[in-house]
Amino acid sequence: MSETSDVVSRRTVEAVAVVTIDNPPVNVLSAAVRAGLLAAIRAAEADPAVVATVIACAGRTFVAGADVREFGHPPIDPALPVVLEAIETAEKPVVAALHGTALGGGFEVALACRARIARADARVGLPEINLGVIPGGGGTQRFPRLVGVDRALDVVLSGKPIDASTACDWGAIDAIVGEDGDLLAAAIALARAAATGGGAAQRTRDRLLPPEAAVATLDRRREALLAEDPDEIAGLAAIEAMRVGVVDGFDAGLAAERRAFLSLRDGPRAAAKREAFFAARHKPSS
Repeated sequence: MSETSDVVSRRTVEAVAVVTIDNPPVNVLSAAVRAGLLAAIRAAEADPAVVATVIACAGRTFVAGADVREFGHPPIDPALPVVLEAIETAEKPVVAALHGTALGGGFEVALACRARIARADARVGLPEINLGVIPGGGGTQRFPRLVGVDRALDVVLSGKPIDASTACDWGAIDAIVGEDGDLLAAAIALARAAATGGGAAQRTRDRLLPPEAAVATLDRRREALLAEDPDEIAGLAAIEAMRVGVVDGFDAGLAAERRAFLSLRDGPRAAAKREAFFAARHKPSS
């Protein structure tokens, strides 16, 4: 069985729903992609012939981020957190197959999955701080639950991606496929294993952080950031969102993150950084 929209398709392979995003050039999470992805996850959940799902991307990369063209405009449903909740709470485990770059909202899609498998040359990251905002789809909550708050903050506060090998060593990626390997076949096998209890099947939100150690680390990083750059409001907001998640729980952390993201996104600093971003993209080459 196969189903196709303009930017998201679904087919069944070996009892696994293979959901493929095809939104060139870099598969950004446009409203159409979010809607197609949500519909595909729900369809897989309702299909008795399906035991698990793989999210993959066509072209040269996994989802390389949110569609920044939507920033500054009225929201279009479904919002990314709604899609990610459907992925994470699905009864049938969802596995992300990563190649190229998985950045921002794209990495958050992967973090919401039960497991992640990547090509050796893939890179992942949360670069939102470069646009004056913080992750808005659970990146400040799920990423530290996989790698710890110190490493998560290294990525969030720098905005720099890390390679697949580092992400795997840290625990954010479960397996790596070499250059000669078949990423999709490996992802399908991992999804089937997760469905039968033979693979990584724990929801990211259910992973626990040691609260006292995590809070101590967050307080230390906050003081260091205040000393270095007290005007870095996005970085401070990311630290605070993580702190809420550690102290008050995952759902409270998600809510705090989303409030901070929306406030920063609609503020003047983020607007100026977006303007600079678009100007740099459209600057004529010499």
